[in-house]
Amino acid sequence: MSELMDAYWAAPPMARTLATAILAVSVPAHFGLLPFQWLYFTEDTLFRLPPEIWRPVTSFLLSAPQLGIVMDPYFAFQYLKQLETTNPKFPRKEDVLWYLITVCSFILLINRIFLGGAFFLQGLIIALCYTAVQDQRGVKASFFFFTVPAQLLPYCMLLWSLLMSPGLIPLQVSGIVAAHLHDFLFRLWPEFGRGPNLLAAPGFLSRLVQTAPLQQREYGTAIHPQGGRTLGSSTGASRGSVLPDSWRTRGTGHRLGGN
Repeated sequence: MSELMDAYWAAPPMARTLATAILAVSVPAHFGLLPFQWLYFTEDTLFRLPPEIWRPVTSFLLSAPQLGIVMDPYFAFQYLKQLETTNPKFPRKEDVLWYLITVCSFILLINRIFLGGAFFLQGLIIALCYTAVQDQRGVKASFFFFTVPAQLLPYCMLLWSLLMSPGLIPLQVSGIVAAHLHDFLFRLWPEFGRGPNLLAAPGFLSRLVQTAPLQQREYGTAIHPQGGRTLGSSTGASRGSVLPDSWRTRGTGHRLGGN
């Protein structure tokens, strides 16, 4: 049991929290212990007295029934873990958190304006998948019993839904649209349109999610100073000089025996 708990706490915090929240909401809801009418989101629920402000969150936490209680938290964990640990678009925790906030907002708006849905987890999962595999060109991935190019995984999920649950397709398409919109505003527009990053993480998130100054890695310790650069543990030479930085800060130097 202690090993299981150690593995749980060693998992990336945001992926771990999302998967746990999905289980904590879905298990009692599907077993009749938590009413579904407490979880869905519609606009009028925000204007009740008191306003039910938890609903935009809980509407993203209800899994599909039966096997979905296990599979939905698993997929949400796996794809968010990739964004949190290996995706170069999100070097900081606050970038991942802001991605979740903005993509969930896009999904919610698209569905409430055009589709009328009230639960949105399937849209979030396919959005996480879409974002996670965008930079994995040439990498192979497994989809059930098949091996496919990684960037095709979201469309394999759409094909599976077409065969098994066609009613999910509009929600999943909204998730792909939301993830693509985030990618355009966050990366494509600044890189190719020479415009500003319209979805940069706000400053208050940086204060809320404090990045640890030391990050332990398998091959050593990385130190993250305030400027955001990563310094290696070894003392290397500065660019353009054969002397280490620690020597260069000692002054101009004098020849022994000289004035």
